Parts: sequence; structure tokens; C-alpha cells
Amino acid sequence: MTIFDKVSEDIKTAMIAKNKIELMALRNIKKELLEAKTSKEAAGNLTDEIAVKVISKIVKQNRDAAQVFTEQNRPELAEEYNAQSEVMQRYLPARMSDEALTAAVKDIIAQVGATSVKELGKVMAVASRTLAGKADGRDISDKVKSLLN
Repeated sequence: MTIFDKVSEDIKTAMIAKNKIELMALRNIKKELLEAKTSKEAAGNLTDEIAVKVISKIVKQNRDAAQVFTEQNRPELAEEYNAQSEVMQRYLPARMSDEALTAAVKDIIAQVGATSVKELGKVMAVASRTLAGKADGRDISDKVKSLLN
């Protein structure tokens, strides 16, 4: 069962359970997946890899929005966006632990042959492709910088 099919089934379940936050999150995912399906990248064929990218993007947007709402003293909206992010996390692969991320980045640095921060771009290009969906880009960048210093 693809991620898209799973989301569609879970929408039905959330409707029956009358779970508003879960339903909003799932409908948002489905809308974005349908848009991605018609994009040039997917060419009408929505793979789980593309779905993971799309859902990761939505989660990041929701977290950013929640942070803005917190800063603007709107905790009820921040909680809603955080709750939606938690629902969306179920459709993403498990995140790498800090130790696993460190080991993976060390391997990539050795593979690229980087020795200084000047080669950050080369390492990040490989790391972003290799670790896509497994770790957040900001975490990867921070780890690469700390290991190259």
C-alpha cells in the first residue's frame, strides 16, 4: 500500500472517529500529494519517495508556523499545528539517531575527501541526497560543520 493509499484510508478512519485535527492534517497531506502527482517531477506517477519529500516539507512548514504563533502569543494555534505535525510524522521514515547521523556524515566526509569547512558544499550535496527523509537538513548541516571544524 502506497503512502497516498494509506492517507486516503486514514482519512476515512478519522472521519468516522470525528478526529478534527487528524482529519485536517490528512486532508492537507492528500491535497499536497495530489498537487505533487501532477507536477513535472512525478509525471503522473506518485512514488513513496516523492510523497516523503512532500510530507517532510509540510511538517517543516507546520513547525515553522507553530513557532511563529508561539512568538505571537497564540498558543492555541501553535498547539494545533504541532498536533498536525505529529500526525504527519507517522507517514515519514524513522529519523536517524544522533550517533547514526554522526557515523553517516563521517562516512560521507571520508568518501568525498573533505578536510575543511571550505568543502562544505561538496559534502552537503552528497549528504542531502543520501540522508534525504532520514534526517533534517539543518541537523545534517550542523553535523557536517562540527565534524569539519
